[in-house]
Amino acid sequence: MNLQAVTALAAAVDAKDKYTNGHSARVAEYSRMIAARCGYSEPDQDEIYMMGLLHDIGKIGVPDGVINKTSRLSEEENKIIQKHPVSGSSILESIKENPNLAVAARWHHECYDGSGYPDGIAGEEIPEKVRIIAVADAYDAMTSRRNYRNVMPQNTVLEELHRGIGTQFDPKFAKVMIELIEEDRDYRMREK
Repeated sequence: MNLQAVTALAAAVDAKDKYTNGHSARVAEYSRMIAARCGYSEPDQDEIYMMGLLHDIGKIGVPDGVINKTSRLSEEENKIIQKHPVSGSSILESIKENPNLAVAARWHHECYDGSGYPDGIAGEEIPEKVRIIAVADAYDAMTSRRNYRNVMPQNTVLEELHRGIGTQFDPKFAKVMIELIEEDRDYRMREK
């Protein structure tokens, strides 16, 4: 797919949620940084970047009233939000040239210990590139403003990542993200 078209599509999804504008581009960039640090080839880095751009495409089907709600979501609203990985996978599965786009959309909320959704897969069952995106996605969620909180302090983000090693996150990729954060002394890797 053309990178400009994918970028425009990701921006359209992000624009739907006024609190996460730019999220997909940041997740894509952080994912590429992790992949580069792990020695991935340029083509693999490019693929991970594209996967990161489109990981939340399923949110396009979430009602605005749910996605932009300023108070705590009800159990029913949480169930609606949790459908976006399956919806995203359905949208992207027609792109036969790169099946990993649909895979990333479906499994980016899976956890290393199997406690994630939608399928409850764990560890090596989660494709490696998706495990990278999962760390980058969580990092951006913590370092972005939300309707209910401001950007989390960098030391709190580090604590959360350390706490999630082996449970929410693949230890290898979480540790790489932690290295990148520790090198970011001015806390520039966050929503501006």
